[in-house]
Amino acid sequence: MDEIPRFQRPKPHLSGDEREQLESWLAFYRATLLKKCSGLSFEDLCRRPVATSSMSLLGILRHMTFVEQIWLDARFAGNDVTEYYRRPDEREAEWTELDSATLDQVVTNFEHACETSDELARGHDLGELVRRPGGDREPVDLRWIYIHLIEEYARHCGHADLIRELIDGTTGY
Repeated sequence: MDEIPRFQRPKPHLSGDEREQLESWLAFYRATLLKKCSGLSFEDLCRRPVATSSMSLLGILRHMTFVEQIWLDARFAGNDVTEYYRRPDEREAEWTELDSATLDQVVTNFEHACETSDELARGHDLGELVRRPGGDREPVDLRWIYIHLIEEYARHCGHADLIRELIDGTTGY
């Protein structure tokens, strides 16, 4: 894959129960991030146009893969997870070591992490607590995880808007 292809993203539901709303907004933001990355070369996706920041579009995509893995797979389901990009000696590798995986691998990892998250959440009550809170954190429920993921995606999609505009002037899609 030379670039992420352009595509249409799903629209979030305008009505429906709480679960439908949460799932549709999460799907919308996942697709929004891919859309912000679409049509750019690997080199452009790796660009860090803000001199004081290590953020790049590819770094954001890799980071959100990590976020999916940690919150649904590791914490909610309690699984031992092999993080795609982080290393014990370099906790910021998803941001800094951008050439450690091809674009195909990054997109495949992201899609796999999202699919795994969806499978792990399917059929569980929104009030169900995580199996492994992580450190000294208090347990949170599945509802909180959905809201946190949506917040995380929304924040990073805002970053992606700015980065994309600085790379090629593209805005608002």
